[in-house]
Amino acid sequence: MSAGKKLRLGVNIDHVATVRNARGGAYPDPLRAAKLAEEAGADGITAHLREDRRHISDADIDGLMEVLTVPLNFEMAATEEMQRIALRHKPHAVCIVPEKREERTTEGGLEVAREENRLAHYLAPLRAAGCRVSIFIAADKRQIDAAHRIGAEVIELHTGAYCDAHAEGHFEARDRELEGLREMSAYAHSLGLEVHAGHGLNYETVKPVAAFPEVMELNIGHFLIGEAIFRGLQSAISEMRRLMDEARDG
Repeated sequence: MSAGKKLRLGVNIDHVATVRNARGGAYPDPLRAAKLAEEAGADGITAHLREDRRHISDADIDGLMEVLTVPLNFEMAATEEMQRIALRHKPHAVCIVPEKREERTTEGGLEVAREENRLAHYLAPLRAAGCRVSIFIAADKRQIDAAHRIGAEVIELHTGAYCDAHAEGHFEARDRELEGLREMSAYAHSLGLEVHAGHGLNYETVKPVAAFPEVMELNIGHFLIGEAIFRGLQSAISEMRRLMDEARDG
């Protein structure tokens, strides 16, 4: 696996479903958003089917599997129910994420090192079914080593602390977080893991992460759906694609 290839953009459509569910009914349709994202240059679509179904629904996953021509990255908690759903659909990729019912969004990375044995057994049938298995983790060597040992092919590094520090004007902390992401991207790549990153990225924060040659994919959702209110979804995605390409080419 070589670093430096074209950086892929995965667009998370969860919060189109959030808007739909705030009112009930079928509008706005996450499947329509997914197709628009494809047209705008998204290399994949990410959707998180949460245990409480607060945004994406089972029917959304059914529909995405039918209509997408780009890969679906199915985010899920490590539960028996989600494993059954993933094995039924066999999406291109599954990303195992931590999940607490009281959180607004995914907070922090998965604790792999403490649950290594359970997760290794949990992932085995997903890998056997042909799904690429990704683990959403903090930029921490201990967690990366554990993800590697349990058979994950991909890790997605949590960029939330870096983005939060930037938004709050804590620039020394931001730079420390960015350096940690840089170092752990290189370390994970050296183990043979494919490196993805995401959470909280926007137009201001994306380029430093996109410039890491070991990072192969960024998954971005909430910001793009919010920006779409002002400039349209395709325009919002196209601008993110431009910034990512500029960072990688530069």
